Amino acid sequence: MKKSVFFGALAAAGLVAGAGYAQTLQEVQDRGSLRCGVTTGLVGFAAPDENGEWEGFDVAVCRAVAAAVLGDATAVEFIPTTGSTRFTALASGEIDMLARNTTWTFSRDVDLEFEFTGINYYDGQGFMVREDLGVTSALELDGATVCIQTGTTTELNLADFFRANDMSYEPVPIETNAEAQQQYLANACDVYTTDASGLAATRAAFEDPSAHMLLPEIISKEPLGPLVRHGDNAWGDITRWTLNALIAAEELGITSENVEELAAGTENPEINRLLGTEGSLGEMLGLDADWAQRAIAASGNYGEIFNANIGPDTAIGLARGLNAQWTDGGLLYSPPFR
Repeated sequence: MKKSVFFGALAAAGLVAGAGYAQTLQEVQDRGSLRCGVTTGLVGFAAPDENGEWEGFDVAVCRAVAAAVLGDATAVEFIPTTGSTRFTALASGEIDMLARNTTWTFSRDVDLEFEFTGINYYDGQGFMVREDLGVTSALELDGATVCIQTGTTTELNLADFFRANDMSYEPVPIETNAEAQQQYLANACDVYTTDASGLAATRAAFEDPSAHMLLPEIISKEPLGPLVRHGDNAWGDITRWTLNALIAAEELGITSENVEELAAGTENPEINRLLGTEGSLGEMLGLDADWAQRAIAASGNYGEIFNANIGPDTAIGLARGLNAQWTDGGLLYSPPFR
């Protein structure tokens, strides 16, 4: 029953927004700001700093799109969404894009009619427990209480994992990461499960991170990325190729510090096409020639964004792993700019 009501709400919201599907770029430009849906707060990915300014890995993607489209990386209105509200916010037109550690799945793409415009983080679901719980494997969690965010793929993955291993658990439903932290630290649950990157970010915010451990099992594939509504291919192209520009820039050695210098022209035709000194790629997107220059200058290339927000030298301390460039053994690469 709940699923039918949810899909019905999305369908109704889609009808309201449908008339504007093919006009998103114009609406964003007329408004003078990009409305970007983000998480309610996950350090390293999307959270306001002490001055109320949003920062993080996903935030940087929003800022890159704003820079490409509006010429101003600060012209973003960040709309916090939960696992339960994010899709309705996108379908209704309340937000122009969603960049909220959201997993690309068949049903979300096809049935909910969203267009995922790339993968900005290859992740997988993990488990975090207190060291004093005395377990070293997720296979030892039979009978555990588990904090789990509603409206997420982690709910289904958790049920599959426990069923496949003939174990039982008691779910403790939560809406936001902040609520999950509170419940977990208050011992309302033995385990917190979500994407492994989210667990690392959550643990980093604890008073004593060393009192908590991530278990070794990764029980799913979670390709995370930004998404837009079906029906406006032009807007989907802009968000897709902005992300690709950040990824390609790292491979090509373009950084926030040297992008202006390289934009004067180089011996590399792909750099020239990407930065607009050759060809007409910007025109094809309905933008000017310098769109990618601005996107890269906003927060840097993919590697700069990763390292500044969630990389090994941050409190979160994530290694590149699968998110390394293909030339470094990872899964990351952009289609050609030609």
